[in-house]
Amino acid sequence: MAQIKKIRSISCATHQARLLKSGFRYLGFLTLSFLSACTVGPDFVRPAPPDSSHYIQEPLVKATAEGQEQTFTLGAAVPADWWRLFKSTQLDNIVTQAINNNQSLQASEASLRQSQDNLRAGYGVFYPQVNGGIDAYRTRSAFVQQGLSRPSSIFNVVTASGTISYIFDIFGGERRTVEGLKAQSDYQNYMNKAAYVTLSANVVNTCIARAAYKAQIKATEQLIQLENQQLHASQAQFDAGTVDYASNLSIRSLIASNQASLAPLKQRLSQTEHLLATLEGIEPSKAFLPDVELTDISLPLNLPLSLPSDLVRQRPDILAAESQLHLASANIGVATAAMFPNFSLSATYGVAGNSFSSLGGVAGKFWSIGPATTIPLFRGGSLKYAREASIDAYQQSQANYRQIVLSAFAQVADNLNALKNDADALLAQSEARRTAKEALDLLQASYQGGLVAYVDVLIADIQFHQATIAYLQAIAQRHQDTVGLFVALGGGWWGGKYATQNGDTP
Repeated sequence: MAQIKKIRSISCATHQARLLKSGFRYLGFLTLSFLSACTVGPDFVRPAPPDSSHYIQEPLVKATAEGQEQTFTLGAAVPADWWRLFKSTQLDNIVTQAINNNQSLQASEASLRQSQDNLRAGYGVFYPQVNGGIDAYRTRSAFVQQGLSRPSSIFNVVTASGTISYIFDIFGGERRTVEGLKAQSDYQNYMNKAAYVTLSANVVNTCIARAAYKAQIKATEQLIQLENQQLHASQAQFDAGTVDYASNLSIRSLIASNQASLAPLKQRLSQTEHLLATLEGIEPSKAFLPDVELTDISLPLNLPLSLPSDLVRQRPDILAAESQLHLASANIGVATAAMFPNFSLSATYGVAGNSFSSLGGVAGKFWSIGPATTIPLFRGGSLKYAREASIDAYQQSQANYRQIVLSAFAQVADNLNALKNDADALLAQSEARRTAKEALDLLQASYQGGLVAYVDVLIADIQFHQATIAYLQAIAQRHQDTVGLFVALGGGWWGGKYATQNGDTP
């Protein structure tokens, strides 16, 4: 008799195992059969590149000033380390330090990693979801709740079970959701590239501004030194009775005025140094910045100029806007799929008993398997208008994308015109400085010979000082507009080790 019970127990367990195995086969069959199911919503297509072949209406011309001629190579790509074209080792070191330690860039990289992990988490929906659980509790039942007159009883219940479930993405709602997560990851990726390009440009521009302020301070201090020499000469002439005291007062007033102009220049210099320290991720009190002179920064002469069709595949802000457009397209599919039925299959197997030691009993085994369907019959129009809202969001993203492309083209055009105008301005400022210096030298010699009044020398002195400052500012502006062109063309992020660490290319 015991042997018969044992055989029946084995047969029952075997039968249950076969049923469960058949259920999993059924689950796999349905999974394969639904792989070819449709995916509702539009399939995203990248916006076509513009058909323009140039950025400005006027033909490109060479920008020449002081023997330096900047030319443009149409179709050439911006190098990844474009700042090396300025041929300054100190500048290279500062940029490298900033890229390695900048906190904003590190925050951007963390946001990118977060979006990538969210994408990996989203892929989990394509796999069966398996859960296990163990419950143990003591309970009292009230049979009167079931319409029975039996007395209440107190008993223990211990269960151990496993559940496997799978959602059949027949209409592609889950696939569109993961597609949206991929678009969000792409967006963060390109925002990270934009942060990288912006950081390198800010560092180079700040270094150029710092060098220009140092040059202006040096020129002003040299001018004050020259004026002090003039003051000693004027004092000797006054003591000899050849000039009146008013000449001394005029020179003293000019020296004081030039000394007063040093304070704001030194303030701007300290601000650039503090900004560089912040960009490098260092406290200003602990920063050690190498000296970079304006004369040490060479002007890049052979400038690359990407084609407009390439620009929209290079600039990170345009690519980020394209990713947002992709996300909006995927959201239309998600909203559309929500209007269709949802199918799933689940299976459960477990054991129950009065204690942990009794969990292996045949009588306590239970299992279930079966499909489930949820059909949205009436939602008060919420699903319909949710889809309409997603379409509106897509159209908004389209307009934003076009606007960003237009702004990018305008930025390139502005920098192209700026380089030509900078060369003209520098040429004029160089001539103004040269003639102002010649006039000052002639008037100083005439004053020493008693041929002119010192007021003429003072006027020439002021003009030379103003011309020198304007000349230095013109040099710095030409350098910074060159930086602006590199940034407007995308910053060359796609060609460097830092940018390709995620395996992405434009």
